[in-house]
Formats: sequence, structure tokens, C-alpha cells
Amino acid sequence: MKYELEYFEEMLRRNSGTAKRISGIRWKFINRVGPKLVLDYGSGVGWFRAFKPEGVMVDTYDIGEYPQTGIQHSYYDVVCFWDVLEHIHSMKEIESILTKTRNIALTTPIKPKKQNLKTWKHFKPEEHLNYFTGESLNETFEKYDFVFLTGGYLECPPRKDIFSAIYTKMRKVILE
Repeated sequence: MKYELEYFEEMLRRNSGTAKRISGIRWKFINRVGPKLVLDYGSGVGWFRAFKPEGVMVDTYDIGEYPQTGIQHSYYDVVCFWDVLEHIHSMKEIESILTKTRNIALTTPIKPKKQNLKTWKHFKPEEHLNYFTGESLNETFEKYDFVFLTGGYLECPPRKDIFSAIYTKMRKVILE
């Protein structure tokens, strides 16, 4: 076997029950929009692609040096930001990606209303550059003409305060 993307993915599949479980939750979640072509933006080591269902193509992109496909298509059914948004400096970094899809799927920590930010588990000033509430997350995507479709705390447990969401592009109706 060659030490390429396929080998790397096989090793991922063999060696992580937890990643398989979380990837399964994520695939079930985004299946609501019936994706056939997906971009996993900020793919990390590639767990999500390694556990993809048959019949779905997944491109992977990350700033890390993990094996990845890169962004190979001009349009995707869904662009996924699994544990990504809290790490980017500015939404401007992903604006061009937001034009390549009708649907966004994501996970990100959501600060509970009564939780003090500085004592919160996800308060990591050197690592997390953005902190969201449900309202601020919606406002962020509304600026790019996306509306909240569905969401919840699907990965909790085993995770804590991690919100999953799907946003879809607003349809603009032109009346003549």
C-alpha cells in the first residue's frame, strides 16, 4: 500500500472509535440536506472524510500539513466548519468559501448565558479567537445571507457546550 491519502484514511478508520462516533453523528445531521459533494474546511487529520458514507464525495482543506484533497470544486452542496469558526481571525478569511455553497454545517462552542467567559471550559485566548452565543452565531451568518435551518447539542455528551448547526442560503424572490 502506498503512503498516500487512502493509506492515511485507512489508519484513521482503524484507530478511532470516538472519531467514528462523532463523524457518524455529523453525517446523520447533514444528511438532512442530502449532500453529494461536501467540503470539509478545516479538516484536521481528516476524520470526517475517512468515515464518509458511500456515494458522497468529500474535499478536505486545512492549514495543517495533513494529507488532504484541497478545494477542487467551484460549488459544494455543503461546506462544513467542524470546530473551525472559533479559531479563525476574521470571517473575511472564509468569505470566498461561503459563496461556493447553499448550505453551511458547523460545530462551535456556544457560551451558556450565565457562564462567566473567563472561567468557561472553552475560554482559550491563544487558541480560540471567537466566542459565540446562539444569537451572535445567527447574526454572523445572516450577514452572508444564510438563515438558521436546524441545530442542537448533538455531540454532547461526550462533548460539552458544542453546538451543531446548519445554515442555508436565503432565497431571494424577485417580484416583477
